[in-house]
Amino acid sequence: MNADCGMRRIALTVAYDGAGYAGFQWQANAPTIQGELEAAIGKLTGESVRLRAASRTDAGAHANGQVVDFTTAKPYGCAVFQRALNHYLPPAIRVLAAAEVPPEFHARRSAARRLYRYRILNRPQPLPLLRHSCCHLAEPLDLAAMRQASASILGIRDFRRLIPQHPPDRSAVRLVDQWTVDRDAGNSDIIVIECVANGFLRHQIRRVNAILVEIGRGNLPIHALAEALAGRIPLSRQTPPSRQITPSRQIAALPAHGLCLESVHYPEYDHLLKGN
Repeated sequence: MNADCGMRRIALTVAYDGAGYAGFQWQANAPTIQGELEAAIGKLTGESVRLRAASRTDAGAHANGQVVDFTTAKPYGCAVFQRALNHYLPPAIRVLAAAEVPPEFHARRSAARRLYRYRILNRPQPLPLLRHSCCHLAEPLDLAAMRQASASILGIRDFRRLIPQHPPDRSAVRLVDQWTVDRDAGNSDIIVIECVANGFLRHQIRRVNAILVEIGRGNLPIHALAEALAGRIPLSRQTPPSRQITPSRQIAALPAHGLCLESVHYPEYDHLLKGN
């Protein structure tokens, strides 16, 4: 409880199916995850709130562990927040946990790491039940080549060359802890690209994975991702000169519906967020 103003800060762990939503961030003329959450909080508390989120997921992207926070003067217990908000929310959005956190907690700035997974259904024919959660690619992919290429972005890297629309006054440097490419243990037709970093630029994961897919298809050499980070045009023996491209500008990002925010790590606050 913030004794100075009588306000409490509440953090929510939220899961959602992003299909049918124009992303997380509030928009005036389109349905968004933030809009649904704020409307539900308003119905419960009678207060007008503006959420802060760990990540602003794209239109069509999903979450199993998004974290948001807001302030309220209401005395409701955390279990009441979870239960009541789920009553007001649509079925595509669920509050998995609620916790009271210190006033200085910030869903985005306090986060140390974010874990995303991108899922690719890699088989000749798509599966209707997976159409909203996996990107379908029919042709076989060379996972060994994709794994080798992904190693080039581990560590501290500047991603500005891959995301030229990133604001020039904001840093594009991120610390990447993990970028792995494996088959799903339960379904070998699904390829899971797991991405862990202290933060991500808008479309960074989808753009990097699009380049990895082109490497897996044999359209680009293994060093193409490293070349793209450096802003150089990759020269590929596997690709005729007429097909040489600059990945950062000419390879479209993979579709958002294959992307899911799995979890957010807070070194100082995980014990609070996971205790409910």
